[in-house]
Amino acid sequence: MSLRVIFMGTPDFAVPVLTEIVGQGHEVVSCYTRAPAQAGRGLDLRPSPVHKAAERFGIPVFTPATLKTPEQAEIIASHQADVAVVVAYGMILPQAILDLPELGCLNLHASLLPRWRGAAPIQRAIMAGDAESGVCVMKMEAGLDTGPVGMVETLAIGPDMTAGELHDGLSLLGADLMVRALAALGRGALHFTPQPEEGVTYAAKISNAEAKLSWSLPAQQVHDRVRGLSPFPGAFAEIDLGKGPERLKILRTARAGGAAEPGTLLDDEGTVACAVGAVKLLQVQRAGKAPMSGAEFLRGARLGAGDRL
Repeated sequence: MSLRVIFMGTPDFAVPVLTEIVGQGHEVVSCYTRAPAQAGRGLDLRPSPVHKAAERFGIPVFTPATLKTPEQAEIIASHQADVAVVVAYGMILPQAILDLPELGCLNLHASLLPRWRGAAPIQRAIMAGDAESGVCVMKMEAGLDTGPVGMVETLAIGPDMTAGELHDGLSLLGADLMVRALAALGRGALHFTPQPEEGVTYAAKISNAEAKLSWSLPAQQVHDRVRGLSPFPGAFAEIDLGKGPERLKILRTARAGGAAEPGTLLDDEGTVACAVGAVKLLQVQRAGKAPMSGAEFLRGARLGAGDRL
């Protein structure tokens, strides 16, 4: 059964979901996304990835600054949609909007709810060392990711998987899950289960302070933080190569053996001692430079075994 759909989303993560909904023959009557933002050296206004995708499909695009006005409720009601699909939209939907679509508002959330409600579930799952993540189709309500869940798919988190890799895997998995949910919704077969009260955790936004690495943590925690922050915003260490402190982005690491004072280089290949164990710097990046291997960086910086980072 084809449904009339309002799609609400903003980043790259949401684009496969929109594409799959259109591909399955649903009528996307409007697309809501964040307004174009300044980006690049020229600070030009750039539309969001969802905005650009919607225009390619010929879908009318709306970029209101808020949905909390009677005027916006009237506009959304005029679309006469059966359902709204929300994927990383970035704006709160007031109850007046949630009540408008006849079949409700469905949200695709990138975690295994109730674990990691909130803004940064992908990064938080990896930073916490979780062994799996997933996507949920949830019926939205006023609370933060508190609604009942209709469908779930899980995805294993490999020991070296980065947030970027998990993001891409969950985006594709979520697109498939959402169109299956819409198909079930259209035939009256999508049933929702309240989230359990136990196991609730919150995925707060990543702060700049969290991106700074401390070698005084166990190697596993350092490794998890690096991959959880890769590629964005990127974990970093502060180093001084004779011209004052500078940031060295740590893009990829691997667990390694060895012991010494935390921050000590154990070899010339980029193995750094942590509080327990060590990590090998597989890929790093200096400001304004291209990514390079840890060994390449050490050669250029004239650092080696016994030096401190």
